[in-house]
Amino acid sequence: MPTTQPSLSTARLHLLPAESAWARAMLDYQVRNREHFAPWDPIPGGMFYTELFWAMRMRQREMDWKDSRGAFFLVMPEKEAGRVIGTVSLSNINRGVFQGCHLGYNIDHAHQGQGLMREAVEAVIAFAFGTLRLHRVQANYQPENERSAGLLKRLGFQIEGHARDYLFLNGAWRDHVLTSLINRNYDLSPLQA
Repeated sequence: MPTTQPSLSTARLHLLPAESAWARAMLDYQVRNREHFAPWDPIPGGMFYTELFWAMRMRQREMDWKDSRGAFFLVMPEKEAGRVIGTVSLSNINRGVFQGCHLGYNIDHAHQGQGLMREAVEAVIAFAFGTLRLHRVQANYQPENERSAGLLKRLGFQIEGHARDYLFLNGAWRDHVLTSLINRNYDLSPLQA
């Protein structure tokens, strides 16, 4: 993995790595989308809606990159530099015989339905399969989340199963649909050396 997490760009977006300097922009993003994210997220703790919390969270995401455990991107429109409208993350990066990770993403309620999340996630998947040389990206969603189901299907993710009571979100255990996307151009040579 590169020493410093790179930025990514698409036709309409900039995807920037986590830095504590983005704490205020992340706080603003979370406050704007409090109701929108509530069904899909854990109930936030007392410090969640503070700049201090987001400074610490961004530092943790920076450490995840340095420790080769994850990559976190803040999604910003090309024409609104500094305004976070989404996030995309690769977490639980696991090497060895697995060579995979989990994908997470969210988008501002005001920017849904414009193809921006697909654009951002496609860029991060290309990064995962290209730069990070991963074989598998997994993404899970709650069965009621039709937008996530549609996005993952359009991106080529295949359903692999259903997990009952998978994550404790919004005050209850929630079932999830388990999906994955396989890198069909994966270079096996490092595993065979």
